[in-house]
Amino acid sequence: MKAIFPTRLTRRSKLGFAGLLLGALMACSGGGNPPQDPENACSIFKERPHYQQALKASERKWGVSIPVQMALIYQESTFRATARPPKRYVLFIIPKGRASSARGYAQALDGTWDDYRNGPGRAGASRSNIRDATDFIGWYVSTNNAALGIANTDARNSYLAYHEGRTGYRRGSHNGKTWLLDVADGVAARAARYEAQLISCR
Repeated sequence: MKAIFPTRLTRRSKLGFAGLLLGALMACSGGGNPPQDPENACSIFKERPHYQQALKASERKWGVSIPVQMALIYQESTFRATARPPKRYVLFIIPKGRASSARGYAQALDGTWDDYRNGPGRAGASRSNIRDATDFIGWYVSTNNAALGIANTDARNSYLAYHEGRTGYRRGSHNGKTWLLDVADGVAARAARYEAQLISCR
């Protein structure tokens, strides 16, 4: 039976390997931190060129414009790879879990993410991987939009359908939510700003 406490050398080697593994994973996901200036598309792409590559690949595959994808990601997670809804508490003390299973760049729910992985996504797709997240957004937005008659360049209605789901959007559930309509207007305005920025930084 091996010693319960590893030697200093073993501990260092294990930490070294773990550190390298964690560093590699964070490099792929962009870490848990957002880009330094998430409001500026040119700055985002300069700092993290793999974001641009992922967004372009999704745009080519699904037809959802890069500014629309970026505006959705900003709204959902502010480009934070490990974003999750806040924890809920009973009497401000007892943990009650989170508001939903949403997580990652796209804030995709467990069930929707499973649909993606069982469909066009790869089996090991991760919500904290920017390439997987942008591919998911392209797939989900384009399939919703095709069914609902929304243009892939229409950031406002793409977001409303993204938030409410296909059935909710058809029912007009968003029309009774003033706060959500305001958020959707903000998404559209941000997509327009991203588009203007991308033209200027090419």
